[in-house]
Amino acid sequence: MSVQFLGMIGHRLSSEIIPAVGPVFDKQYITAAAQAHEAAGFDRLLVGYWSDQPDGFLVTALAGLATSKVGLLLAHRPGFVAPTLAARKLATLEHLLDGRLAVNVISGGSDAEQRRDGDFLSHDERYARTDEFLDVVRRVWQSERPFDHQGTYYQAEQAFSAIKPLQKPHLPIFFGGSSPAALKVAGKHADVYMLWGESLDQVRDTIAAVRREAGKHGRRVEFSVSFRPILGATEEEAWAKAERIRAATREQLIQGGNPFPKPKPQSTGAQRLLQAVEKGDRLDKRLWTGVAALVGGGHNSTALVGTAEQVADALLDYYDLGVTHFLVRGFDPLNDAIEYGRELLPLTRAKVAERDARNDRGARA
Repeated sequence: MSVQFLGMIGHRLSSEIIPAVGPVFDKQYITAAAQAHEAAGFDRLLVGYWSDQPDGFLVTALAGLATSKVGLLLAHRPGFVAPTLAARKLATLEHLLDGRLAVNVISGGSDAEQRRDGDFLSHDERYARTDEFLDVVRRVWQSERPFDHQGTYYQAEQAFSAIKPLQKPHLPIFFGGSSPAALKVAGKHADVYMLWGESLDQVRDTIAAVRREAGKHGRRVEFSVSFRPILGATEEEAWAKAERIRAATREQLIQGGNPFPKPKPQSTGAQRLLQAVEKGDRLDKRLWTGVAALVGGGHNSTALVGTAEQVADALLDYYDLGVTHFLVRGFDPLNDAIEYGRELLPLTRAKVAERDARNDRGARA
């Protein structure tokens, strides 16, 4: 196997420790961030979704046109765009980016946030709708003739798209959600299942659960885990940096300047992060829950702390569980991406290649 590194870019510079600066749709920052990640050797860039922020399709288009090699991963919530139109929009954007697009389908973990855009379905209903949404989208992408669809959430007559994805059979589908309702959808549709940065035991259990669901459909799923690496020249320096990040995050929360999502009581993923928080500040070898505790598990907020060598070794532990995609983003987004490209990414790739070669030799012995 090989590993894929995903970064994440926002529509302006901000983080838990950096108050938002610049216009809300900062074209210069989006361009600079995308180009910095590409130069650093990232394989793909996630563009997130928020119910009160700029449109992700346009952020993705700008980032993609500013680069030439790095892939893009657009977060999309079913329920606000008809699946027939969503399929055409995604296929068109993929053509614009010369086949470099994947979609991250998220059903929504907060009732309050969903209702900002007029969605009043319950948590489990949202996942049922996502299942039907993806059924229709995939059919639009692959059907050579018009078709009718009569479902619970969507109806269409003679649906068809003249534009088809360049990637076959369709755009890669990334998917997240840890509830039983979400796992069923993941097993049926996900090409890559995404987790926040949980402990090794938690990730092992989730991988097993998703594989069971995928097996019911004769499918195989890849896995991604998200971390916020904190690197230092020494381990002591890295932990001191983590404490400074904790203090800066706490200060931003006090000042009301933290732009990231608040806790999501309906999100099983957020609940799982809080379960990790309850187990302690430091888990396994390097997993740090300091910021996750402050933000109530509201987003991917756990870190791996240490030297680049130590963090690469920690990532290798997840690779051994079956994780082949790592979403890594820093608390200082632009500068950290450059640092990861200089140290963490090449070191981890080398360790994975060495591990694979050793396993191959063992299999042939």
